[in-house]
Amino acid sequence: MTVAAFVPNVVSIHPKHNFKTLKDLIDYAKKNPGKLNYGSAGSGTTHHMAAELFKTMTGTFITHIPYRGAGPMMLDLLAGQVDLAFDGLGTSSAQIKGGKLRGLAVTSAQRNPALPEIPTVAEAGVPGYEVRTWYGIWVIKGTPADIKNKLYQETVKAMDHPDLKKIWAEQGATAGGMPPAEMEKLVRTEIVKWAKVVKDAGAKVDN
Repeated sequence: MTVAAFVPNVVSIHPKHNFKTLKDLIDYAKKNPGKLNYGSAGSGTTHHMAAELFKTMTGTFITHIPYRGAGPMMLDLLAGQVDLAFDGLGTSSAQIKGGKLRGLAVTSAQRNPALPEIPTVAEAGVPGYEVRTWYGIWVIKGTPADIKNKLYQETVKAMDHPDLKKIWAEQGATAGGMPPAEMEKLVRTEIVKWAKVVKDAGAKVDN
């Protein structure tokens, strides 16, 4: 019915690696296929799909290590058990700022105010790359248009509250507030985009 907020992912790497830029990572991965691995919160998650899109666009092979949730994945990333992750900015930003991880690029089209010094993936050498995690508010199919529009208006009003704005900003999020028709268009576009990524990558859902 409406998108509440958009949150980028960030390419976060353990500092045991000497990669200072995303190009360093890409160059190494091309010369050493399969030697790097990335963790995700599980097969089919944004972490997973963002990395698979990156791999297809850069012609690299980085081994996928799926976890049962972002928490266990982050623990192993911090311990250096996995090399990198395309993690949600909200969970990685504190670790990057604290020096426990190195942020190489954010996956959004623009730099993020929470980590303004980190370039986008497109800026860092992969033009056209963009991934955003988005959070939507949904209603049952067949809900009358006037009710959907009223809920949309109230959602936008709530999203404008200072406390809610602060919470989203701390997560590196930008407010959505899409009208129902625009959200429907976004969903259709996302289905096409990610279906192609799944097909190209041969990605499978865990049994």
